[in-house]
Amino acid sequence: MNAKGIESMAIKSFSIRIDEEMLHKLHVVADYEGRSANGQVLVLIRDCIEAYEKKNGPIFKENVKK
Repeated sequence: MNAKGIESMAIKSFSIRIDEEMLHKLHVVADYEGRSANGQVLVLIRDCIEAYEKKNGPIFKENVKK
């Protein structure tokens, strides 16, 4: 576990298809927030998961379908 009490997990790569205009807008928002596009996407994913878990309860690894 790290300092926040969270188990370390391997970093995985995940590709998406995104149109050029949306990618450009993502970069603008990320730059404004002082993040890379990758960092901005991670923030959005974390926010989405947090909202889901607030509504539906915690997600556990054994509940995740691959």
